[in-house]
Amino acid sequence: MLKVRNISKTFNPGTINEKKAIDGLNLSLKEGDFVTVIGGNGAGKSSLLNAVAGVWPVDSGSIELAGEDITGLPEYKRAKLIGRVFQDPMMGTAPDMWIEENLAIAMRRGEKRTLKWMVTKQDRELYRERLSELGLGLEDRLQVKVGLLSGGQRQALTLLMATLKSPKLLLLDEHTAALDPATAAKVLELSDSVVERNNLTTLMITHNMTDAIRHGNRLIMMNAGHIILDIEGEEKRHLTKKELLDKFAEVAGHQEETDAVLLS
Repeated sequence: MLKVRNISKTFNPGTINEKKAIDGLNLSLKEGDFVTVIGGNGAGKSSLLNAVAGVWPVDSGSIELAGEDITGLPEYKRAKLIGRVFQDPMMGTAPDMWIEENLAIAMRRGEKRTLKWMVTKQDRELYRERLSELGLGLEDRLQVKVGLLSGGQRQALTLLMATLKSPKLLLLDEHTAALDPATAAKVLELSDSVVERNNLTTLMITHNMTDAIRHGNRLIMMNAGHIILDIEGEEKRHLTKKELLDKFAEVAGHQEETDAVLLS
């Protein structure tokens, strides 16, 4: 479903602030793979997601999604193929618009805009059905402004918006980092349910080792713009936090026990 071939990206090249964010990275995902991505600050996790999403062009290499070369496509043209949930609950929605209006925008992602009425009776029934699956009571609040929702409710809504049209790839960019532990657990549970129900190919960045181990069928760890660990199957199912940290220390060549990010 996704083939990332030898991509590299350097920010501010030739200046004192030069930073090689991605360095010859290769990654392939099968359809339905749910891959968690972990690593310390500056490892290249978000840079990888931004490269795939088309936030900026890569310096070299290629990106293929569902058999289509999207390397040269701008971000807005990739939107019909990719759904994304951001770390900040304030992103991904229009706070001054109703819940049903936000869903209507998501439903028309990648389509040409017309003067047709935005929300029909049939649309509203679909939105109620899909919102009820979240178990948050939002199906009875279709005409409430999204800005009045809690952070967890908004992230759950953003998750629904990102997957309403079953994208070829779902990107979860630390989408629970800004939430309290109980709410984060609920949003992760919803994420698992949505991904499994729709068989979505998914990349999820997390700073939490436990979440990286518990969710998905495959785990990759990044360091200095490279993938240094790739664990799946039985090995991932029986993985512990200590084993993961030991593997990282072995591959990276130094111990990261003082890295609060990895030990979160």
